[in-house]
Amino acid sequence: MKMAKVQDKFIITKILIISCFFCLIQCQEKRHEVINQHLKTNNMQKIEISSVLAEQLKKGAAEEYGSFSNYSEKDLNSLIEIEDSLLQSNGYKSPDNNQFATKVEQIFGRKIDYSSATNFLKLDTSDKCDKEINFVPLSSEHQNLYISKKNKFLSYFYPIPLIIDYQKQYPELKNIEDSPIDIETNDGPNTIKRWKDIPNLKEQQKKNTQTLVARNMYLFNDNKTYTTWLVIQDPIFVKLLVKQYGYTKEPKFTTLAMNDYLEKYQTSTDIGDIIFVKDCQGELQIRTELLQYIKDHTKSDENRLLTALENFGYALKDNTNFNKDEKYKILAYIGNIVDPFYLDFAGINSGNTVWNAESILYNSIIRDKNIISVYQKNNYYGLSDLKESLARIQGIIEHDSQ
Repeated sequence: MKMAKVQDKFIITKILIISCFFCLIQCQEKRHEVINQHLKTNNMQKIEISSVLAEQLKKGAAEEYGSFSNYSEKDLNSLIEIEDSLLQSNGYKSPDNNQFATKVEQIFGRKIDYSSATNFLKLDTSDKCDKEINFVPLSSEHQNLYISKKNKFLSYFYPIPLIIDYQKQYPELKNIEDSPIDIETNDGPNTIKRWKDIPNLKEQQKKNTQTLVARNMYLFNDNKTYTTWLVIQDPIFVKLLVKQYGYTKEPKFTTLAMNDYLEKYQTSTDIGDIIFVKDCQGELQIRTELLQYIKDHTKSDENRLLTALENFGYALKDNTNFNKDEKYKILAYIGNIVDPFYLDFAGINSGNTVWNAESILYNSIIRDKNIISVYQKNNYYGLSDLKESLARIQGIIEHDSQ
């Protein structure tokens, strides 16, 4: 009986060992299958990129002669695959779908639909409401940004030779640029610029790669070590974030953008154009963080930003972008910031300041007494200082009428 039990245990053990062996074989086969598929995919991507790059080299680097006119989504896809590797090698951590979608909406006001077949969102940097997807490479005329839903980062649509050392990475394509690129123009035959003819191409490739990494590491990996680099090396993009999209999470970015108005405050009224904006549905949006910035940076001897804001308010009467109710509301927000300073500093002129005798709110009410009832009806728009300012102004008006 004991012998039978021992034999049974031996058989069971043997079966378990054989089962484990087959499982191990299957796991190894599955692993090899995954590795082979990965290698196959990478190889296909490299072939695709090489093919796209070859066509870009054949067309040359002359924007003015249509070198970029036939680029397509295929070109952008190849660029994104290259940039994905560049980002990963520089420590970029791809966010999950929800994290990325949240960031894109918070920063750029765009919603990502992962169920959509379209892989890209286009950000038209001159018209944030133009959402029509088209694939136009970076040029002096087109500065669109593209957000990849699949790879979860943003980029300009660079021609590939502007982002990598293609001569080193794809030496098999070198002979394409051995011959001149001759075309016929209205002025006769012409030879157009090849990529290898650009004298500072390697410097451009380096700067574009740094820009790609810095923007995405800061925006989507919350890596603040790139803040100063972006302010110094990428100021146009930084100002775009603040002015076009209302991004105010980074004080250094806000300061860079607002300093533009310090330089031209005497004739400028356009500071209000980045504070009082219409969204893509035509609704008034007020960027209160920028108003707070002006308040925080106004002193008895420095009121240039405040003056620029007042200038915008005075010009409202001729502004066709807003209706009457919106103008009342805008004036309320301006008055809420401006008027308390006049209570303290009216008539003082020192440093960079010229304080007039009265504020824009006072002068506006003198012209339009209806302002008071409108503000009362709207419960002063919930603005903390507005009710007190109106009471002060009403007191002055009543005193002057006696």
